[in-house]
Amino acid sequence: QVQLVESGGGLVQAGGSLRLSCAASGRTFSRYAMGWFRQAPGKEREFVAGISWSGSGTYYADSVKGRFTISGENAKNTVYLQMNSLKPEDTAGYYCAMARVFGADYAPTARRAYDYWGQGTQVTVSS
Repeated sequence: QVQLVESGGGLVQAGGSLRLSCAASGRTFSRYAMGWFRQAPGKEREFVAGISWSGSGTYYADSVKGRFTISGENAKNTVYLQMNSLKPEDTAGYYCAMARVFGADYAPTARRAYDYWGQGTQVTVSS
């Protein structure tokens, strides 16, 4: 079993920055990709960013391209999401997830591809 624990959420003014962290523990897959999703009240959970096992493949939702950066440290089983130029519409619960993959340079964007999920951390951006 895998446990994912997010941290780093909080309240920030529009234009500000936050850095989310996600630490994985337990029996992880031999090769996995990590992703960040978010869910606002009344909306479906949506893909935000993903990173491949090798770290060479990164993927972003159009709404966050150029503002968010995903990175990871395999040795620490940790993935980060640096969020800059935050907007009120970025307000949501942010969840990290782990997906078993067979390719080193691929990370899925579909929610159903992810096997394990964290409990989430709240990000609130005030205008």
